[in-house]
Amino acid sequence: MTTLSYDVTPTRVLRSEWHKLWTLRSTWIALATAVALVLGVGVLMGTTYTSDGGDSDVDTVVLTLFGSQLGGVCLAVLGILVTAGECSTGLARATFTAVPGRLPVLWAKAAVLAATVFTLSFLTNLATFLAAQVFLGDTDQAAALGDDGVLGALAGNAAGLALLSLLALGLGAALRSVPGALGAFIGGVLVLPEVIGMLPYDAVDTALRYFPTQAAGVLGSATPLPDAPSAGAALLALALWAAAALAIPALLLRRRDVRG
Repeated sequence: MTTLSYDVTPTRVLRSEWHKLWTLRSTWIALATAVALVLGVGVLMGTTYTSDGGDSDVDTVVLTLFGSQLGGVCLAVLGILVTAGECSTGLARATFTAVPGRLPVLWAKAAVLAATVFTLSFLTNLATFLAAQVFLGDTDQAAALGDDGVLGALAGNAAGLALLSLLALGLGAALRSVPGALGAFIGGVLVLPEVIGMLPYDAVDTALRYFPTQAAGVLGSATPLPDAPSAGAALLALALWAAAALAIPALLLRRRDVRG
């Protein structure tokens, strides 16, 4: 009797995680909601904007993609579900039994999620910008894809959302609890900077410029923001936040069991 054996390779782990992501109903719901929010708010901003409304100093891409702040929360929830959700259902035990090394699973999940979020967000940003410009063409917010910084900001916004989703994925993998990771993301990433920002210290203001959401905002602006880091520095800061969030569960995976 012949026994078939299958080697665990990075490609097979990646394919497995890709298949798992796209067979979950929550993936489609989260992505569809994120797209709807970004596109819907963008079109709404375009249809309601008037040149004499006092928002002429707002960056065109920032104005158009205002809905990405809401869509980003949906993508963060997806990142948490990719890891913590699998622990809560017990699927993680089967996954790590098939891949005893464990770490390839985390890297594959991160790669699949980042590629998915970046690609979908960039395409959504393009569609939203073009749709909003149909209504903004006769205003002081009229712009084209070929204008300086526009394509870079659309891609930068998508990169920011992808890195924020990786940060959420790391929290989910570390805490192994959907409510706990969601609370940590909302409290630590969205709320904490606003609280710290009330402290009357220049050093605090400087540090806050490199916090995740603030850095993501820099990446999504076609024009340099006042008192903000450069796009390169913001991208590096956000990448380091995401790397730190993934490093914690990477260490924990070597030390603890996989029970949810």
